[in-house]
Amino acid sequence: MIDIAVLGSAAGGGSPQWNSNSPACVAARHGESRAMLRSQASIAMSADGEHWFILNASPDLRAQIIAEPALHPRPGSLRDTPIAGVLLTGGEVDTVTGLLTMRERQAFRLYATPSTFALLDQNPIFSVLDRDLVTRDVLRLNERIMLPLPDGRPSGLFAEAFAVPGKPPLYAEDAADPTASQNEDETIGLAIDDGTRTLLYVPGCATMTEDLRARSRHADAVFFDATLWRDDEMIAGGYGAKTGQRMGHMSVAGPGGVLDALKDCTAPVRMLIHINNSNPLLLADSPERAQAEASGWRVAEDGMRISI
Repeated sequence: MIDIAVLGSAAGGGSPQWNSNSPACVAARHGESRAMLRSQASIAMSADGEHWFILNASPDLRAQIIAEPALHPRPGSLRDTPIAGVLLTGGEVDTVTGLLTMRERQAFRLYATPSTFALLDQNPIFSVLDRDLVTRDVLRLNERIMLPLPDGRPSGLFAEAFAVPGKPPLYAEDAADPTASQNEDETIGLAIDDGTRTLLYVPGCATMTEDLRARSRHADAVFFDATLWRDDEMIAGGYGAKTGQRMGHMSVAGPGGVLDALKDCTAPVRMLIHINNSNPLLLADSPERAQAEASGWRVAEDGMRISI
């Protein structure tokens, strides 16, 4: 069995975002029941309920750890953590910034692709993670690896990284062609399994692929990119000048959107995650939420616990 804890469910900025008056942000800020408070996307998983692996270290990681008792230090020693490792799906600000929260000389394993590790190495601030304690494990595309505990014992979980269409992090874009991928492994999805059940985590995806469809058909739980409801959402709402495609995210609705592209997915658990504050999915009483739920998908929520 794999236990899953949703630590955060929103896209970069969370909801409410500090400078946003989107309908979802206003409703959440005023405590309306139709719009919950959401931190930036991250989930944790465990095969034994004692040792946990975090998928993406969001800027809200400290608060997320405080909010999830399973991640609290265990009694018996001055310093402790049940967090065995962190796996990164890329080098975006909202996937790596939380690593700085974990700088207090604690052993854990850090997993990323060569491209993402190269981005971390380009910024000396990440050297605060002591290499003698924070073991780096490279994720190679399409290679299934065991996730050991910090002391080397098996955790009961395995991980496989696979390429998904995306783009470089905003700070690493090429000015001449911002959306051009520089390396195949710069944006990945993760398949986590315990030998029996499989969790698919894809918080960022620019377009559907046949490989991704096939993986989703064999998964027991799918957490998928729901950044924007429609491709021109940022422009139409007056939030910005970028389309979802320019941002590296496929839309949820419309032809080729998540609901359409994964209509044959029969995973018992189908979750929409990494939801931007402009997305009407964040409002529980919206037609968009009703449409998603009618299609068999649920909107992930901070604090949600699931077992597969």
